[in-house]
Amino acid sequence: MGTKPRNAKGRAASNGKTLELFARCAAGFEKVCAQELKDLGLARVRPLKGGVSFFGSQRDAYVACLWSRVATRVQLVIARVEARDANELYHGCSRIPWGQHIPMGATIAVEAHGTNKSLRNTKFTALKVKDALCDCLRKTYGQRPNVNTHNPTVAINVALHEQKATLYLNLSGESLHRRGYRIDGEQSAAPLKETLAAGMLLLAGWDALTDEDAAFVDPLCGSGTLAIEAALIASHTAPGLLRERWGFLGWSQHNQNLWDEVLRDAHAAVRSPEGAPRIAASDIDKGVLELARQNAQRAGVGNWVRFFADDACNLGKHLRGAWAQGSGLMATNPPYGIRLLSPTTLHQAYASLAEAAQALPNGWRICVITPDAGIDSSLGRLPSTCVSCYNGPIPTWIRVYDTTEPHRAHELVSLDGVRQSVPIALPNSAQFAARLRKVARDRARWARKSGVESYRIYDADLPEYAFSLDLYTSIDKGEENELRYVRIAEHRRSRAIDSQLAMQRMADGSSLAAAILGIPLDHVLVCPWQSKEAGHTQSSEESRMYVRVREDGLVATIDLSRPDQTLPLDQRELRQFVAQHASHKRVAGLFSPTAPLLVRAALANATGCTLVDASPRHLKEAQPLIRQNGAAAKACKTVCDDPRKWIGHEIAARRAYDLVLCVAPEWRGAKDAGGSEWDCSRDHVGLLSLASKLIAPKGMLVFVCPDPQVKLRIHEIGALGMQAHDMSTQMLPPDFERSRDVTRIAMLERR
Repeated sequence: MGTKPRNAKGRAASNGKTLELFARCAAGFEKVCAQELKDLGLARVRPLKGGVSFFGSQRDAYVACLWSRVATRVQLVIARVEARDANELYHGCSRIPWGQHIPMGATIAVEAHGTNKSLRNTKFTALKVKDALCDCLRKTYGQRPNVNTHNPTVAINVALHEQKATLYLNLSGESLHRRGYRIDGEQSAAPLKETLAAGMLLLAGWDALTDEDAAFVDPLCGSGTLAIEAALIASHTAPGLLRERWGFLGWSQHNQNLWDEVLRDAHAAVRSPEGAPRIAASDIDKGVLELARQNAQRAGVGNWVRFFADDACNLGKHLRGAWAQGSGLMATNPPYGIRLLSPTTLHQAYASLAEAAQALPNGWRICVITPDAGIDSSLGRLPSTCVSCYNGPIPTWIRVYDTTEPHRAHELVSLDGVRQSVPIALPNSAQFAARLRKVARDRARWARKSGVESYRIYDADLPEYAFSLDLYTSIDKGEENELRYVRIAEHRRSRAIDSQLAMQRMADGSSLAAAILGIPLDHVLVCPWQSKEAGHTQSSEESRMYVRVREDGLVATIDLSRPDQTLPLDQRELRQFVAQHASHKRVAGLFSPTAPLLVRAALANATGCTLVDASPRHLKEAQPLIRQNGAAAKACKTVCDDPRKWIGHEIAARRAYDLVLCVAPEWRGAKDAGGSEWDCSRDHVGLLSLASKLIAPKGMLVFVCPDPQVKLRIHEIGALGMQAHDMSTQMLPPDFERSRDVTRIAMLERR
């Protein structure tokens, strides 16, 4: 197999006692690592969480360190001790014959992970083990060893689980992903770890493909990690041959002659390429491509890889002649839209990758690592193998596709009459496309008659495709005299719904929507649902999409990436209602989300408008909306104060308002003026009772609760001495009639 030459397997065993060993690997690769160790001829291999347990001789340990491409560390199990508390852990470690493992004069480092009821701090756990170890060695050698946390002679790892602690000696030293050919500070942005790259290749079956003289290509190679790992496998080169430092070199039982023998066997196993290279790597960036070429040379596989600078979409012209014959693998690590590209331009990389995939000869495989299951839509394929893992801190999937399966695409005609073929991942998306085209046509007619420029087109009409689709028309003109944008927002997702399937449906939906509506795909922003427990992630500036829109004279710049929109489309009728009742009225807006309503009132000739919020940041965010709407809006006054305290001051000063606007704060868990946690369901009656005291005779209070789960307690509100009306349905715009999540709106009037 490609992991190690077959003729070396028979030498993997040697005389001597059997050692218990553990190879750590990235989560998700336990089975891949286990198969790799079996292919190396190692015995009693068992995949566990976070690694693989196996048994073998000292030679086996050396072979695993040198040859494993997927393991991040190889550790020797020294002992298991009881660890109900710190004293028990110390005494258990004191009985270990540390002199058998740590020579005199060696420096040490101890790391720990895992906790239990008594040992909750990993640093304290490591300290107790270190004290026991040092006290033991002082009795053995007459002196304590020195600690060197950065570059120790011997590194000890402690794994605490429930009431047991397992102690390991790190045989490999620093992480095995450090092959030794990279130069720190001279690599591309966000490089793929070598162990992760090798795991991708083994998962895709590259080791078996090398026996067939298969070809390999990475069209987005970056610093060349995947191509170099592919070449190391094809050339039967042990991944650790360039490493100079190993953890076992400081081990008391290290056998240099045995290690030299393992090294000689590894050097003898290396083979040279036969004929022209069958491994290719390309990148559009010539500078990063030169880094990849230098890395390959230092790794000793420069003759195995052909590098060329080009866009991935042009891959087809480089796969001619012998490259078009036989089997092959295209493996790549595309940009994620997290560290390298913004989501709005990510589609360009996906489009290039899709063209590269289309150019592959029949029978090739495709392997991609990505956090985005929506990539299936761009490729028009579903993966035959999918393994979840982490690339650094980013949760990702390794997706393997078989090109023997037909590329899936849907033929459609846009609203402008243009016939297109759109790649999709799921066959049911064709039904979604038919539904979307119908409602988009009907909504467009309604919008033209109503003079509405931004509106909702689709709102989970098909339960499986549970997202909304909003169209925004920008007042900034483009080359075609109109710029339109689409925001696709996933509805609240049940835990029973597979997240990958949801992402595939939204990705199909974005591609189909762009084609049907005739807008560029980079004008479509997809917003997956996030649970309240996870919280909303802060969008980077690159990931935001700004659109300047107009509504009945009101101008607003909207950031489509934010869940709390500047101009909520479902409040369009409410803004018109406010404009009809604001002329020559004094208006107060409680909490910053009332800013669009307040500005609409100002444009309708309100006498004075005051916006109150306790957050300076929220008031600052409202300023662009105020500035964009002329002199009338600029007259709006902003007050930084808790609205409830401000109401008390206004009442004491005998000031009243003809129209009070209040959008309930959504920050559950925040403290109110009395120090209690705000809960809209429980506290909105009390808030309205206080706010109603601001209302002048014949005045009105409009209360908005964006949370559709809140039930307005109209009867209790009516008991405040005012007429109370639930206006939720009356204020619902026609394009939101099918919406399940209706914004709650109440109106209070002086009797």
